[in-house]
Amino acid sequence: MKTLYLIRHAKSDWSIENLHDIDRPLNARGYHNAHQMSFILKTKKFMPDLIISSPAIRAISTALIFSRNLDYNLSKIAIKKSLYESSVKDYIDCILGLSEDCRSVMIFGHNPIITDCANSLTKSFTEEIPTTGIVGIQSKAPKWKSILDQLNELIYFDFPKNHPNE
Repeated sequence: MKTLYLIRHAKSDWSIENLHDIDRPLNARGYHNAHQMSFILKTKKFMPDLIISSPAIRAISTALIFSRNLDYNLSKIAIKKSLYESSVKDYIDCILGLSEDCRSVMIFGHNPIITDCANSLTKSFTEEIPTTGIVGIQSKAPKWKSILDQLNELIYFDFPKNHPNE
């Protein structure tokens, strides 16, 4: 059994002019939402075997906040260049190449690709992932490389607007 959490990076700050897209940081709401959603996951006692992030500052920052709040070793976050300015194929290739030692993995990335990836892995997910949105997918695939051959199950979908008072 394999579990995959696809997480769209938190809200980014557009106020800095002439900043390259990859260098855009989180805004105040983004920091708040990343803490909020990671604490919600912590209450569910979820601990990933591996966290992977796009190299964009906003994705890495979101991954770092989740890692810290889930007590995941920050030095073990894997940065994958192929998850930035990418395609669904790049995300799928990343998933298919995961080590079999990892049963649960979190991937932090960007829309619309992360939504398209979630849609391609499960027939029951047809939403758009909002910023700091989390999609959990469980597969009965014995290996990551066979995850596309299985009927994968949507086990979790949550995002900050579901928790307006937190």
